[in-house]
Amino acid sequence: MARPTSVMKRLLLGRPFRSDRLQHTLLPKRIALPVFASDALSSVAYAPDEILLTLSIAGASAYVFSPWVALAVVVVMLTVVASYRQNVHAYPSGGGDYEVATVNLGPKFGIGVASALLVDYVLTVAVSVSSGVANLGSVVPWVAEHKIAVAVGAVVVLTAINLRGLRESGTAFAIPTYGFMIVIIGMLLTGFFRIFVLGDDLQAPSAGLTIAAEHDVTGFAMVFLLLRTFSSGAAALTGVEAISNGVPAFKPPKSRNAATTLLLLGTVAVTMLVGIVYLSRLTHLQFMEDPGRQIVGGAGDYVQKTVTTQLGETVFGNGSVLLYVVAGATALILFLAANTAFNGFPVLGSILAQDRYLPRQLHTRGDRLAFSNGIIFLAVFAIVLIVAFQAEVTRLIQLYIVGVFVSFTLSQTGMIRHWNRLLPRERDPGARRRMQRARAINTFGAFLTGTVLVIVLVTKFLLGAWIAIAAMLVIYAVMLAIRQHYDRVARELAPDEGRPMLPARNHAVVLVSKVHMPTLRAVAYAQATRPDTITAVTVNVDDKDTRAVQAEWERREVPVPLTVIDSPYREITRPIIDFVKRVRTDSPRDVVTVFIPEYVVGHWWENLLHNQSALRLKGRLLFEPGVMVTSVPWQLASSQTRNLDRLDATLIRGPARGPRNRGGHKHGPMVTPEATEPTSPGAPGGDETAPAPADRA
Repeated sequence: MARPTSVMKRLLLGRPFRSDRLQHTLLPKRIALPVFASDALSSVAYAPDEILLTLSIAGASAYVFSPWVALAVVVVMLTVVASYRQNVHAYPSGGGDYEVATVNLGPKFGIGVASALLVDYVLTVAVSVSSGVANLGSVVPWVAEHKIAVAVGAVVVLTAINLRGLRESGTAFAIPTYGFMIVIIGMLLTGFFRIFVLGDDLQAPSAGLTIAAEHDVTGFAMVFLLLRTFSSGAAALTGVEAISNGVPAFKPPKSRNAATTLLLLGTVAVTMLVGIVYLSRLTHLQFMEDPGRQIVGGAGDYVQKTVTTQLGETVFGNGSVLLYVVAGATALILFLAANTAFNGFPVLGSILAQDRYLPRQLHTRGDRLAFSNGIIFLAVFAIVLIVAFQAEVTRLIQLYIVGVFVSFTLSQTGMIRHWNRLLPRERDPGARRRMQRARAINTFGAFLTGTVLVIVLVTKFLLGAWIAIAAMLVIYAVMLAIRQHYDRVARELAPDEGRPMLPARNHAVVLVSKVHMPTLRAVAYAQATRPDTITAVTVNVDDKDTRAVQAEWERREVPVPLTVIDSPYREITRPIIDFVKRVRTDSPRDVVTVFIPEYVVGHWWENLLHNQSALRLKGRLLFEPGVMVTSVPWQLASSQTRNLDRLDATLIRGPARGPRNRGGHKHGPMVTPEATEPTSPGAPGGDETAPAPADRA
């Protein structure tokens, strides 16, 4: 039977995909839009909240500036969308901002962009899920009371869905994403129809509240507040860059489909953002940073609801089914918005791993052709942030968007250099005009995003942006250190023509604790390798047991000399290491092959009943130069109860199955550190009836 962990894995993730199924996971535009654009689309659910919340510091009268702030955000968003349409055509390989910066500005700028994006992806998950919990908590009090647990649970569910594969996650998220778009646009159209056609006087639930200004905001302070409001509202731009990082996931023609999806994203996001802010002004909606302190006369039992929930209540009525539809759709899209990061982070991590800036484990795909390790890494870091900041959107949002505007600015700067490099070599007038137009768009984009980055840094640095900057610097340093390590290893492993690869001679050492079948098999195997010399070694930690081993050795007439090493302090590992070192000292150009007899148990709990001297010994020998370690397994009856033929047939059954890995069993008994069994009186290879004295002590 298959292991319980394997069965659970198959139930959660499904059967593994063959590598040639990768083409079938590519996404059409209708699925790519919810997969890659759900973050940017969902930001309209919390960007208006942040705009109104920040303006409330100056009192309700400052809400008059909200449409202008939204308009400024729209200008930046449209500019970024137009700029990234040039990116996806010029760099369709999926490297996105990282590739653009690396190729045109140099590797260090590329690492800077990558570190910013990695931080931003983690924050995307934390902010989106926390905002989703806040929206759902507006209509479901239990969620508000347990928001941290609900947020962590949502991240776990998203992780499991994404581990099943890109196309499946896209299909699962398509309906909720399109549903959110229909619900929000329908709510806006209904509200505008009631106001402008029917003449209804719609008033938000918070319209009658009187808000006091927290500070006397005039002159330069008002300008600073507006800039801070704009920087908070610029959170609506997060997620735009994900499409440029995910071009390889699109169906051909990849670049054209990615550019079209970007245009659709910008159009829908801008429409919903402007509509929500404008309808909020028409209904006199108010949203505060601290209701308990800002509401004149005391907040009483007032519970502040999110902007979309208040608009849903205003348009459809309190207790209406459509109100719950609005709240549910908003919460769901915010949960699913994290999926943008779950698609962007693993792809970027894979590219960085391929370039040796991150561990190589992030480069490989899992059973379902998703970058499983990257998905798990992202989930863990996001959960840490959610717990650390108690799923508070207002606290997390201060860390947000710094990274994305760093990548925006450096990417557009790199694109300017890209066009400057290509223009002198282009002779076709039509192509030159297209390049000059693209360069102009990227130049304006670099200027605008650079300006926004400065505003964000100035207005949010002390509010928490410094944490994101510090995280970027740490990741930058770690990636440089990882690259240096891989480069150093590559230099050490490079073939040296003047260095002899074959040893002069091979000395075999067989470790003996008792004279039984595992030991005799190890001796026979060592002889079969035809070493230059061979000796058996046992450690004397108990005189009686050692004499018994010697007597049995002589009685069986084993054709290999037995060497006894005294150990007055009953230690096993050190005497063997010293013996091997002496052999190496006598013949520095020779190698020593240590054969360790050990047996394999079939159940995990059996490993707990046996000592682990063999594991410690192998761990020490691996660090000795010129020493080879060979395990000689002996399978016990419990390990032979596994029906490996039936298990292998199950693993390869069905068209979606890949071939069995001939390099070793993925399932079934293996010689692992937990399954080794050293024996007494000193070396591995026996049974548990006579535990090693060192372990008894």
